[in-house]
Amino acid sequence: MPGSALKAGARKLIFDNSPRLLLISLLYVVLIAVVSWLSFRLPGSINTQDIYSRLASGEMPGLGIIYTNFRPIGVFLALLLFLLQPLLDVGFISYCMKTNRIENTELKDLLNGFLFFVKVLSIFIISAVFIFLWSLFLIIPGIIASYRYRQAYYILLDDPEKSALSCITESKLLMHGKKLDLFILDLSFFGWYVLDFVVLLLIPFSFAIPIVSIWLAPYIGLTRAAFYENQIADIAV
Repeated sequence: MPGSALKAGARKLIFDNSPRLLLISLLYVVLIAVVSWLSFRLPGSINTQDIYSRLASGEMPGLGIIYTNFRPIGVFLALLLFLLQPLLDVGFISYCMKTNRIENTELKDLLNGFLFFVKVLSIFIISAVFIFLWSLFLIIPGIIASYRYRQAYYILLDDPEKSALSCITESKLLMHGKKLDLFILDLSFFGWYVLDFVVLLLIPFSFAIPIVSIWLAPYIGLTRAAFYENQIADIAV
């Protein structure tokens, strides 16, 4: 099914399930925004972020700087907040999958990632390591690797009994020959990302969220869920 048809189906689902779906989307977007905001505001986090920023820019901070800025609480809080996002993402993916399948949805579906938090975090960490290793060969292999493992969370939600490594392996097989299709589908949302960014710059943060992100999150989430459904349907045939 072409990407335009997947996106059209996503738009129809949004209209059919509004305002409930948009309210769920708002809650998800706000939770992600709060996690991001807290990562720069909680005690000790700023110190840790400063060290991260120096490392990301290629600078090796001296022992004096590390000793001055290092705060154990900062490391703990930064790590905790960093790991919260994939758990929230999986919850929203679960909600989008159920909506796409015309199943009953509940607010608590947003917390489904926490039901399998060990496997979710294992998928997140293992995938990140693989992507990092491929990125050492240049940026393109890293991008390709990121698409190779994109269906792992969906596979886990479909069968929570599977191990994290099995989900990653099956995602790799599922995405064989389909990575470019998903990349092009993601690229088709570029204009929406630009609009979201511009609105965030021009309008106070509290007002910017409902205007663009509340629509964009389910639009992308439902489209990707439909892409996954097409993939498993192709295999079944």
